[in-house]
Amino acid sequence: MSYLDFASLDKTPLERDPYDYFIVENFILADRFKDISADFPKVPGPGSHPPSELDIKGHFKGLMDELAGPKFRAAMEAKFDLDLSERPTMYTVRGFVRERDGEIHTDSKTKILTILLYMNEGWESDGGRLRLLRSGDSLENPVAEVPPYGGTLLVFRRADNSWHGHKPHEGPRRAVQMNFVTNQGVVDHEQKRHRFSTRVKKIVSVFTGR
Repeated sequence: MSYLDFASLDKTPLERDPYDYFIVENFILADRFKDISADFPKVPGPGSHPPSELDIKGHFKGLMDELAGPKFRAAMEAKFDLDLSERPTMYTVRGFVRERDGEIHTDSKTKILTILLYMNEGWESDGGRLRLLRSGDSLENPVAEVPPYGGTLLVFRRADNSWHGHKPHEGPRRAVQMNFVTNQGVVDHEQKRHRFSTRVKKIVSVFTGR
């Protein structure tokens, strides 16, 4: 049973200006989106949360198993002409953004590919829409703007010019970020860092009721 539209992924061309990326809207199959959304894990506030600190179950777990599986890895290798056989993956889950989130950046050099999957049912705000940019100077005149809803998939190859960011938004914004990274040490370090942050937020939520 598949959750993902690999046929649409296969026929979507790789864009190379200003860096390598592609976008697939409705990558999560429409008849599976509601089930996955119902099993989306509860996250303790803004920021990125590792799966070890969340209740990953049901259809959401099925989705993540498929993203971590050989078919998706092979699709990324074919699309970007890369050998990812020895490259580990990691993922985090986001449920909210803060107004200060979304600053323009390129991602760390330890990341090879960044995979973003948006899981909001709709999106009215002008903020929170990720923009792919030609420079780190401005959010205006983007190369592309990614719809953050309905299972939209964005994948890009990290580069020194892989600038991206979004206008300010505060509130719920569901997304999964997965990365192919250079080595297992990166996974261990990043997951440890996110685990500590999530545990602090859980403690804070107990005392604040939020």
